Amino acid sequence: MARTWLQIRVDLLGGRGVGCDPSPGRVFLVGPSHSFEQLADAIDGAFGRWDLSHLHCFELGDGRRIGYPDDSFGPELEWLDHAKLKVAREVKPGEAFEYVFDLGDNWQHRCTVGPEKADPLEEYGEMPLQPVVIWGWGSIPDQYGRRGVDDDGEDED
Repeated sequence: MARTWLQIRVDLLGGRGVGCDPSPGRVFLVGPSHSFEQLADAIDGAFGRWDLSHLHCFELGDGRRIGYPDDSFGPELEWLDHAKLKVAREVKPGEAFEYVFDLGDNWQHRCTVGPEKADPLEEYGEMPLQPVVIWGWGSIPDQYGRRGVDDDGEDED
């Protein structure tokens, strides 16, 4: 069982034209039945995204794009369905790939598969039904750049 689970480190590189230095990050435990759609949901939750009405995509090291099939965005591109592809079948230990949330604001993440397989019982204490965070660090910027309840994120100062 432990041979089929992955640890994937996700570093937030930036978005909305602003880089994150240092990059906040999270380590996820991802099982053999987990899809890229489930990984996207877990990443979005772990990075404090609450407005989830935006498109997202993964780009693997070989150039394949995985996301929500939407003919209105990039119809000339070949998109693989994020709900159908399983993460553990498409990436291997040591590989890196990209995740982008909100193709307009371009929140970029570098995803790196750990060098060794993981044991969910040892790392998490149970068999999670979805990808889960098992470690994290750094401050997460607001999705729209807001700094307070009355801030609409439009001002630069």
